[in-house]
Amino acid sequence: MTALVLHAFSGPTGRQTLLTHSTPMRPLMTLYSRLGSRGARPDLSNSVDKMRLVWKSLEKMRCMRKRSTIPFLGFLITFLLFLNLYIEDGYVLEGDKRQLRETSVHPPSSERYVHTFKDLSNFSGTINVTYRYLAGTPLNRKKFLTIGLSSVKRKRGNYLLETIKSIFDQSSYEELKEIVVVVHLADFDLVWCENLVQEITRKFAHHIIAGRLLVIQAPEEYYPSLDGLKRNYNDPEDRVRFRSKQKVDYAFLLNFCTNLSHFYMMLEDDVRCSRNFLTALKKVITSREGSYWVMLEFSKLGYIGKLYHSRDLPRLAHFLLMFYQEMPCDWLLIHFRGLLAQKDVIRFKPSLFQHMGYYSSYKGVENKLKDDDFEEDSIDIPDNPPASIYTNINVFENYDASKAYSTVDEYFWGKPPSTGDFFVVVFNKSTKMSKIKITTGSDDRQNDVLHHGALEVGEKLVGTKKGKQCSSYITLGEFKNGNIEVQDVDHKIAFDIECVRIVVTASQKEWLIIRSISLWTTQPPSQ
Repeated sequence: MTALVLHAFSGPTGRQTLLTHSTPMRPLMTLYSRLGSRGARPDLSNSVDKMRLVWKSLEKMRCMRKRSTIPFLGFLITFLLFLNLYIEDGYVLEGDKRQLRETSVHPPSSERYVHTFKDLSNFSGTINVTYRYLAGTPLNRKKFLTIGLSSVKRKRGNYLLETIKSIFDQSSYEELKEIVVVVHLADFDLVWCENLVQEITRKFAHHIIAGRLLVIQAPEEYYPSLDGLKRNYNDPEDRVRFRSKQKVDYAFLLNFCTNLSHFYMMLEDDVRCSRNFLTALKKVITSREGSYWVMLEFSKLGYIGKLYHSRDLPRLAHFLLMFYQEMPCDWLLIHFRGLLAQKDVIRFKPSLFQHMGYYSSYKGVENKLKDDDFEEDSIDIPDNPPASIYTNINVFENYDASKAYSTVDEYFWGKPPSTGDFFVVVFNKSTKMSKIKITTGSDDRQNDVLHHGALEVGEKLVGTKKGKQCSSYITLGEFKNGNIEVQDVDHKIAFDIECVRIVVTASQKEWLIIRSISLWTTQPPSQ
């Protein structure tokens, strides 16, 4: 008798069993075979009893056949459906696992920008963007500094050409050899871009040919969605869209500039530069040698004058893209340096860059922000060669000694000093100096100056329990009104200087602020 096979499963014995539906003869024969096969030689009485049981079962099944066929079939089909789903879910789960493993090895591609698995797990890698070269091409040799500008079409005014001109005009020929300027035209109006490129090419052709000026564009298809963005800080929708796109503009610019130079300077497209700003930058970088920093600031405004190591640009680009709709770009820059363990702002004075745009790139609104610490001429940033700083004056909170030895807008602050207390700068390598200038006190604490003190220079370093110190000193002068400045030091001192020391010559009740220790060398500081 034929049977309809519905499904297969493994029974408790491990063998495959067929679940079937057929006439009642099949279970009858099965029952009989089970009853009659338990012994090799069953006796007659047992056989009669078994036969009676069989016929009773048969009679019962005949009576129940009509009533039970439909419910039985319903139960059986339901059971098999659940069994089938269970098995298929297992296949689906395994399929999902395989797909996840394959996705990890072969990330999905998209015409629009998306973070791939590799992008998210390795922030040191660049983002895969195919840029359009609108003018110029990168050189094979790394420069010292890349200056990045991102520009869009403004409703009122355009300052990009003036900014580029200021960068080149305020740099010497030797400085120009170490600079590359990258302009990212981040507007999707191709006619505007084409006209602007023609004007840039006409005015700065020799800089483009020399590899000092590049104009690029990241195509629109690489941008994430700019619709339906978060309305943080109660900003209107168009403001959120503007600032979100701006962060993506900067991210793509940073990504492009990763391998062009050793350092990267972020500027806006409406900026005026101080004369020989690159030389001032190099002095500051040298003075920070041996100390950790993520971002140095040479202006207190916006995205102007922010200096980074080029090795950090991929991470910063990823960071801006991850949070492009969350908050303004300058706030993200603060979070970025904090996450990379630079807790405090490191800003230098005087500022090297000034905001000159009168109309903002957002709706052409007026923007009169100016940096009052900017000096276009007479930039005289000290060299301050690499050194270690020691003092036995009790330091107040986190106003530590190192903050006096830079042009950073910070200072050393100590409790009232006593006669014989000292503050000493020990150089990593001896050097000749032309000028030393030390200022104490501050505008709001004018009495926290050094009332009685002397300036000394020393040689012959020796090791002590508190670090290296010079064993021989010569006095250059006394402090007056809390300050001292000595010119032509190299003409007054015959030896190469290894230490500069401030000595307290009389105790005072007032606390002591050393606002700045500025040193100018007669030769380039040792690298």
